[in-house]
Amino acid sequence: MTDAVPALSVDIALAVLDERWLEVLPSAKAVARRAATTALAQAALPEGPVELSLALMDDAQVRGLNRDYRDQDAATNVLAFAGETLRPGDANRPLLLGDVVIAFETTAAEAKAQGKTLSDHLSHLVVHGVLHLLGYDHGETQAAEEMEGLERAVLARLGIADPYAAETQARVAGEAG
Repeated sequence: MTDAVPALSVDIALAVLDERWLEVLPSAKAVARRAATTALAQAALPEGPVELSLALMDDAQVRGLNRDYRDQDAATNVLAFAGETLRPGDANRPLLLGDVVIAFETTAAEAKAQGKTLSDHLSHLVVHGVLHLLGYDHGETQAAEEMEGLERAVLARLGIADPYAAETQARVAGEAG
C-alpha cells in the first residue's frame, strides 16, 4: 500500500507479527503508517519513490534481532535497520530506507509506566525509528538534541505531547538546584 506525502511517494510494507498489537490497538497499522509518513514529510529526501518496512513484533522476536545484529541479548522497544542512504542510479527504482521493528510487551509496558496511550507511544517509536533510518542518532549530546527536536516537531504535527517534557523539566530543575 502506498502512502503519499507532499512531493514524496512512499511505499510502506507493514507486517503485524504479534496479533496483540491489533487486539489492544485495532488502529495500530494506521497509527504506524501515519507516524512514518509524517516523519518522512519532515525529512529532506531526494525526489522519487521511497520504501521502508515496519514490523510490529513481540519482545522475543525483537530480542533475537537485537542479539543477532547488535550483540545485545535483551528486548528493546524499537530497532532500526538502515538500508540505502542515497538515491540509486536508476531514478525509477525506489530508495530503500530500511526496516523498523517494534516490540509489543516493552512498548506497552513503557506506555503504561509513562502514562501515555499505546497509540502515542507507538507513534513516537515509529518516528524515532524512521529518523534512525534517515541517519539521525542520539549517541552524543548535540546529535541527541537534534534528533529529539525533530521527534518533537513530528509528534506535534501528529497532535502528540512532547515525550521528553518530563526529562527536560527534571534536567532544568537539576541545573537550577
